[in-house]
Amino acid sequence: MRVALCQISSTSDPDANLELVAGGVRRAGEAGAELAVFPEATMACFGTPLAPLAEPLTGAWAGEVGRLAEDAGITVVAGMFTPAADGRVTNTLLVTGPEQHTHYDKIHLYDAFGFTESRTVSPGKEPVTVPLPGATVGLSICYDLRFPGLYTALAERGASVLLTAASWGAGSGKREQWELLVRARALDSTSWVVACGQADPRSIGRDPSPKAPTGIGYSTVVTPYGMIHDQLEAEPDVLVTDIDPSQVEQAREALPVLANRKL
Repeated sequence: MRVALCQISSTSDPDANLELVAGGVRRAGEAGAELAVFPEATMACFGTPLAPLAEPLTGAWAGEVGRLAEDAGITVVAGMFTPAADGRVTNTLLVTGPEQHTHYDKIHLYDAFGFTESRTVSPGKEPVTVPLPGATVGLSICYDLRFPGLYTALAERGASVLLTAASWGAGSGKREQWELLVRARALDSTSWVVACGQADPRSIGRDPSPKAPTGIGYSTVVTPYGMIHDQLEAEPDVLVTDIDPSQVEQAREALPVLANRKL
């Protein structure tokens, strides 16, 4: 299964960010990828008022991402914001492409490190898996990475590839935590973890917002044994890499943590 991690640095303008999506999808398609994964907040970077720009999954922004995916013949996963019934928005992961249009709403909200995502964002409720031609994938967003139960639940629902879209907050030790958590979740679930984050804005001469998590880069692919398979650095880039979902069955036979766990 060939996947592309499209590490971008979103702006506050959803239309401008569609151009970034178009460029990433084009590069993914040219490289023969079946799946292109973009970060959380692809639609608009954090630090932007979210309610005025939120759109339903049937809206123009998601529709254009779907058109790009259809034209390229690949599945695209990208972070966006949809309206919530309580007046807040939902932090949503759009999955769209040939014969595919679904989503996951972020369950664990980032009320940590001085941020309060729940003030403006309404939480999702259900884990989501999506059957793709190469494998069943499970979906997660950023702060979800700190909750291993979600990843084991996705694996138990049949996922062998777990996608994490993030806009990771910068700070002392945060890159180390990112890499450690991505590797740990792969071991918890004996699954491939494909973790695509926002690029570090500083890598392109843009000052990050001190009031919002706007990314550190280092999008990472980890094997079911917790080893880093491939990784980007801080700046915007597209990483195209091949993963073998059949290794999951081998890992789960050798390391049957899902079968052995009691709680």
